[in-house]
Amino acid sequence: MSPFLQTYLTPNATAVKFAIKTTLAMMLALYIALLFDLERPYWALISAAFLQIRPMSGMVVEKGICQMGGTLIGAITGIVIMAFFAQARIPALITLTGWIMLCTYVGSLWRNNYTYGCLMAAVTAMLIVVISSGSTPAGIFDIAAARLSELGLGALCAMLVSSLLWPSHVGTHLATQADSVINEAFEHAALRLEASDDIPAMQKALRGSLGPLTLLETDSQAARFEGPIGPGRVRATHVLTRRTLRFFANLQALHQLMHDHADRLDPQSLQLACRVAQGFRDAEHVKGVVEARKALQALRHEVHESDEESSLAPLDRRLRLGLRESIGHAMVMLDAREAIASPGRYKLRSSQLAWHRDHLAASINAIRSGLVFSLLATFWIITAWQSAMVAMMLGTLFSAFFASRDNPIAITMMFYKGMLAAIPSAFLFGHVLLSQANSFPLLALIFGTPLFLGLLGATNMATMGYCLAFTIFNILLTMPGNGMDFSFDSFANRAISVIIGLSCVVMAFRLLPGLGTRLRRRRLIKAISNDIHELRRRSIRDAETRFSGHMADRLLHLAQHDDMLPEEQRHLFILGLTGLDLGTATLRLRDRLDDAPHPQIRQAHQNLLRALATGFEHSATGHQPHGIREAGKELDEAITTYGNVPADRRILLEGLIERLELSLERLARIMAERPHLKRDNSLQTKTTQAAQK
Repeated sequence: MSPFLQTYLTPNATAVKFAIKTTLAMMLALYIALLFDLERPYWALISAAFLQIRPMSGMVVEKGICQMGGTLIGAITGIVIMAFFAQARIPALITLTGWIMLCTYVGSLWRNNYTYGCLMAAVTAMLIVVISSGSTPAGIFDIAAARLSELGLGALCAMLVSSLLWPSHVGTHLATQADSVINEAFEHAALRLEASDDIPAMQKALRGSLGPLTLLETDSQAARFEGPIGPGRVRATHVLTRRTLRFFANLQALHQLMHDHADRLDPQSLQLACRVAQGFRDAEHVKGVVEARKALQALRHEVHESDEESSLAPLDRRLRLGLRESIGHAMVMLDAREAIASPGRYKLRSSQLAWHRDHLAASINAIRSGLVFSLLATFWIITAWQSAMVAMMLGTLFSAFFASRDNPIAITMMFYKGMLAAIPSAFLFGHVLLSQANSFPLLALIFGTPLFLGLLGATNMATMGYCLAFTIFNILLTMPGNGMDFSFDSFANRAISVIIGLSCVVMAFRLLPGLGTRLRRRRLIKAISNDIHELRRRSIRDAETRFSGHMADRLLHLAQHDDMLPEEQRHLFILGLTGLDLGTATLRLRDRLDDAPHPQIRQAHQNLLRALATGFEHSATGHQPHGIREAGKELDEAITTYGNVPADRRILLEGLIERLELSLERLARIMAERPHLKRDNSLQTKTTQAAQK
């Protein structure tokens, strides 16, 4: 059954409740706007609809605050622009274009609802400048006050309905997502530790964990608005994100050892890994976090006892230590899950993630938004068509809105199709039938029908783009108000302006799509390499906070990006996991050797860290790493000569260096097999040969 048939023939209770809540919030906002005779009541409807997209109470409050803050900043900016250029339309529009680009740029660097606040700052300033062109100073201020009133009314109605009718809370949502993260992560761990060849099953479990983890980290900020226990949930989410990604990086390294180098490992080590894998499966199906934690604790004790054998080779010792570390990460993940569900009883400490910000991608988004607005503004000036303002508003709104989404080209096409479906619906319900309404209940019944139908499908990810666009464009094409114009001419003008505005957005994303896979790979390699080099220069605590935060953010985005690529191009996430594993190992080496008593040990230690960082750069471009084994031997000789390190510590260090070298060699083989990398390397070789000639 198709997603549309499933949505409308067998709707679930969540979808029905969401549609009822959002429709009621919009109708309440419309009634109050009509009662107080606001100039453009439809803005109150759109405001209520956007705030109810994620109807959890904390999210509605956070988004409402960001919306009002962005609207206020945009209103002040619009007034300032008109104060300088009230009689000079071209300079005003040029300045406005710069402001829209700045808002899009900043919004692309931020996360969560701060991006929405930047979007509202751009749209509000645009509306004030365009609508008030040629107005008096008092008129400009009135227009700004009207936009604030309409958007504020929609936000208040959305928050009121969200808190009174079927209230849902972010905390419950986060606990559910945390359960999904841990269960799928344990299933992935079991497959990895069995050295499974079932790649699709491992990828399915990995995506099944990373999807909820991405949603968990994004949504957790809204928990701050759900009482004093909210910040505890946010900290616990940061712990779960960090530990889960370290868990995956560790598992990938262990899987690589057991799958590619089983002949170099003791059979008992492989059997122990299989018992740990079964332990993760048992912990996944145990009811209750306490019982799961007891099972993992017993498993960790078993691995620790087996590690006391003195005859083990360095690689075997490293494997068993990796098993203990994986179990330790899993136990902390369970603690974080408990702290998310019950932050009053369980408290964890964690610093905030240091977000990775891609300034080039943000600049491309800003340029795209500026070009879309400039094109539509030029069209408005040349044609002097009043309805072109709607096209300008849509170009500003959606060029910035889609820029912060994954796979924006596909989303723009979904919105475009939803807009086309809304045109006949708006004509039938919003003009033919609505013209016969003589009371607000009848207006709400007629106008609310297409809105309810559109919102019914907005909870399904497969239909959300189409249905949300259908709802928004029904509002924009109808534009309900006390002085509505039901003539066909006005409807046709709005329909044409809507098509022009969204068509410009679609063309802009197709002509300037953003960072491609190849450029994204290069920038990822450079960013991770820079972070790994920085690990040697900062204090351990500061380096760990920045690196783990940057890598967690990168991995979450890379997981989403890889999921949209063909199977043969899914390599960016492997790059990220290897970089995280290498950075974590670097921090572990620093913790053990930074305070070494002899300068020769410290120098050899720095040489090893430099060799690892350089080795990652080479491996990520498909070249085998060099110098790691030699740097490891130099460090071992320095420790033997000048240090007083127990033999078991030296064996573990030797095993760690050997494991890292094998991981980088495997990464180099994977990257060398990529077709585009072969072309890049071939081109680089030809360029080098030509330069030599």
